[in-house]
Amino acid sequence: MTSVIASTRFSVLDRSRIRAGHDGPAALRDTVAFAREAERLGYHRFWVSEHHGVPGVAGSAPTVLAAAVAAATSTIRVGTGGVMLPNHQPLVVAEQFGVLEALFPGRVDMGLGRSVGFTGGIRRALGRGKDDADDFAGQLTELLGYFDGTQTAHPQVHARPAEGLRVPAFVLATGQGAALAASAGLPLVIANVRGEDAMLRAVDDYRDAFRPSAWSERPHVVLSGTVAVAATTGAARRILLPEAWSTAYSRTRGEFPPLSPAEEIEARAMTDRERGLYEEALRGQLYGTEDEVADALEKLLSRSAADEFLVTTSTYDRAAMLDSYRRLARLAGLGGGGA
Repeated sequence: MTSVIASTRFSVLDRSRIRAGHDGPAALRDTVAFAREAERLGYHRFWVSEHHGVPGVAGSAPTVLAAAVAAATSTIRVGTGGVMLPNHQPLVVAEQFGVLEALFPGRVDMGLGRSVGFTGGIRRALGRGKDDADDFAGQLTELLGYFDGTQTAHPQVHARPAEGLRVPAFVLATGQGAALAASAGLPLVIANVRGEDAMLRAVDDYRDAFRPSAWSERPHVVLSGTVAVAATTGAARRILLPEAWSTAYSRTRGEFPPLSPAEEIEARAMTDRERGLYEEALRGQLYGTEDEVADALEKLLSRSAADEFLVTTSTYDRAAMLDSYRRLARLAGLGGGGA
């Protein structure tokens, strides 16, 4: 274990991915069971995500699922990664998180994104359009104002029981998210999806532009990404294959299929386009033995000076996934990682 890793918090984001041969309800129950294991292993937060009408993903109502996770655990922080604010009225989001914080005081996080439904049909069903994401800054200001009593968009309207409660807010860095997080004085969650150089530039820009607020006195950076740890490098790479193929499939057919076993994917005959997208999805992922992953994390965390790492690994083989999280907890020196 190295000093940089030892001083970094590690957390979990679970997307409630559906596995081949299973259904959505099973995926949600798996998420709740996974949260209990993440708590036992010593992870700092457990977040869930929002996806509407997406085949292969069961997590459509993150605040509802977060309540189930919080009820099944006792110490780990619970939240969203994230609620897509343009899909909702800020008052409703404030009320939902106010209820969560009232029921589970001191354990709730409010991760917020600016994406809208990914198809026209879903956006129409939500009563939203693509341009609704353009006013994310205004929606964010209104939402936060319901907690501290400063919102002016709807005078005389109060969010109950949110007003007066403190729920830490985080901004997911999609599009202009990093700049918005800096101007609002909020922690930033950023993924290494456009390459490490681009990610590091965005982090530097965020820190340079950060304006202290009542919500956060200093910049706070949460890196998110996939990490797979196993007894061998090859076994760790196999953990990544189901999600990589699902990503490639989605970019050629417009939907995420259930996660398939790695051996089925390895035997699959792919088109040149599918193969290219598949290999692209595997690039930039952290995987290997505990020593290999520790070395890679040490370098990434040193370069970014991140405060926290949000692990987003999912795969078909649930036992292999849980073993990977156990190994990561051990190399990071988390409280339950030695089990």
